[in-house]
Amino acid sequence: MNLSVFESFNNGQLCLPNKTISFTDIEWSKHPVFEGVELKHIVTSKETDGEYSYHLVRIAPNKSILDHIHETQLETHEVIAGEGICINDGCKLVYKPGVISIMPSKIHHEVHASETGLYMFAKFFPALC
Repeated sequence: MNLSVFESFNNGQLCLPNKTISFTDIEWSKHPVFEGVELKHIVTSKETDGEYSYHLVRIAPNKSILDHIHETQLETHEVIAGEGICINDGCKLVYKPGVISIMPSKIHHEVHASETGLYMFAKFFPALC
């Protein structure tokens, strides 16, 4: 599995006209509910006036983000590395690098990493945090 693109973002930066934020300075956060899931909040509502947020997500091998919805946010997934399955509104989608999926608000979805783990961007409109 090639993690080079994921690591480029993990060690990347947000470049704004008046400042640069290094992603290496942002801690990984354990998901408050799902074991084996970690998030790095790389663009938050603070930088976007609440309009959107970007998060690096890593799901450990054979771990899952179980069925849930977001009441107010549209969510997108962009798979960077690894493999897995997403159940999006009842449809089974194969997740592999290059796949993008969209979950409108109030739509049930879940993600299951394979034995290689799963690495992706999750983006929320409006911002999750």
